[in-house]
Amino acid sequence: MSYPRTRLRRLRRSETLRRMVRETTVSRNDLVLPLFLVEGSGVREPVASMPGVFRHSVDSAVTEAKRVVDAGVPAVILFGIPAEKDARGSGADDASGIVQRGVEALKSAEPDLCVMTDVCLCEYTDHGHCGIVEAGHVVNDASVERLAATALSHARAGADIVAPSDMMDGRVGAIRSELDTAGFEDVAILAYAAKFASAYYGPFRDAAESAPAFGDRRSYQMDPPNGREALREMRADLEEGADVLMVKPALPYLDLLASARREFDVPLAAYHVSGEYAMIQAAAERGWLDGARAMDEALVAIKRAGADFILTYAALAAAARIAP
Repeated sequence: MSYPRTRLRRLRRSETLRRMVRETTVSRNDLVLPLFLVEGSGVREPVASMPGVFRHSVDSAVTEAKRVVDAGVPAVILFGIPAEKDARGSGADDASGIVQRGVEALKSAEPDLCVMTDVCLCEYTDHGHCGIVEAGHVVNDASVERLAATALSHARAGADIVAPSDMMDGRVGAIRSELDTAGFEDVAILAYAAKFASAYYGPFRDAAESAPAFGDRRSYQMDPPNGREALREMRADLEEGADVLMVKPALPYLDLLASARREFDVPLAAYHVSGEYAMIQAAAERGWLDGARAMDEALVAIKRAGADFILTYAALAAAARIAP
């Protein structure tokens, strides 16, 4: 009987060997923790559909930010849930709004923490859509004006990175122009460049109270079957001034993340979204799989596909399992 000279199992037979030849690793520097901000004081309210995730008042978020820094995670991204909503999302660009106060508090308490902000109107509008609605339709250009004003208010509060997630055409260029004109040319833009109209956002919409009151978001978020169009969206955002491109969700669109890695020599992010997180947590609670291993496997798959960093609700738990 002839035995193979090449035996790939040789370097798998111990954890030390596996670690030495490991091609892809997730480090703490690769992680960004999303935080939901609500009005009030001393609020740390669990999100039922996302075990381990909480909605925080600003003071509680400052405490959470210290945990983030102590864990070695470099960044958070803030989502705001205002006390009042209206048709134009007035709270989105309010200088004393929930996100603006959150940015100021976090940067004051943890100046080295990178604070990103989600730039969208869905949490602030009473109809739950990501832009201005006229005659039952989400209109593009009026929405872009509101988004640019929102991004500028975040920059004035001290945000390091603004992240438009609305999927309106031209919003990156408008935000870049608004920031530069106001003297915030050093504030970076993380564009939700390929954001799909996905079924995986359900738990987030519970947490952020942002489900649409009518219709859906398919007229502005991307159609899931379209891969070439996703690359066009990314290219357009780069041409308008985006500094980082994001693919969202992550796991169902790893092929597009890998395509973007081959196509664009710029930093790439991926959002391991609420539904992806909640599925693993729910299965783990029922004993159907090892939750920590499954979560780590998901994160390494996203990194292997090409992400430079990952927005994930598992950031703190994953960081605790990563060797310094």
